[in-house]
Amino acid sequence: MITTILFDLDGTLLPLDMEAFTKKYFKELGIKLKDYFTAEELTEKIWASSKYMIGNVDPAKTNEEAFFEKFAQLIIWDTEELSPLFKEFYITDFVKIKETTGQSQYIIKAIELLKQKGYQLVVATNPMFPRQAIEHRIQWAGLNRDDFVFITSFEEMHYCKPQIQFYEEILVNINEAPSNCMMIGNDLEEDMIAKQLGMTTYLIEEHLIQRSTNLENVDYRGNYEAFYEFVKGLPALSQ
Repeated sequence: MITTILFDLDGTLLPLDMEAFTKKYFKELGIKLKDYFTAEELTEKIWASSKYMIGNVDPAKTNEEAFFEKFAQLIIWDTEELSPLFKEFYITDFVKIKETTGQSQYIIKAIELLKQKGYQLVVATNPMFPRQAIEHRIQWAGLNRDDFVFITSFEEMHYCKPQIQFYEEILVNINEAPSNCMMIGNDLEEDMIAKQLGMTTYLIEEHLIQRSTNLENVDYRGNYEAFYEFVKGLPALSQ
């Protein structure tokens, strides 16, 4: 019986143009760190460090630790000097990226209805950003961080999508069996892979990301409106 719903964030809970989002992100981060890097240098080093983090399989390293381990190898500056600037960026400057995102009233209504029906909700975003940046994006989506019992983040998680360990780590944190969970996301490979653990899956077709036509991991699919109708049909767990 499904009792827990996991949601991807970017392109699922939060409608956005990923290309515009990424471009604006690097522009604003480049402005923040302009005294240390050219825009091209910073983009190259951030992507290289992110790639290393995504490939990390050491359960003793958080994503944050893996990222900065690689980043430190690529720069001449002490990461202790840059760390306060990164933290300040995510508190103040990151909000400028909001203009590349939107809201879905169907998602907002679906979340409210799921709460009313007693489902446990999780934000299962790819944890490549600090908690502060993730909470900003939840708010931009018209939602409240308190709607969710667990939120994946850069500081806490040890794996990234599409590694299956990412989903296993969530299950450990929420003490839940995969058969009781449904994963909702817009990425055919990175989100629907949760099916391999035994989760039910729902592919959001708006802002769809897919690298193949293989749909074997997809149980349900539809746009935001269809998902809301699907939620309306789910049984209530609470009276």
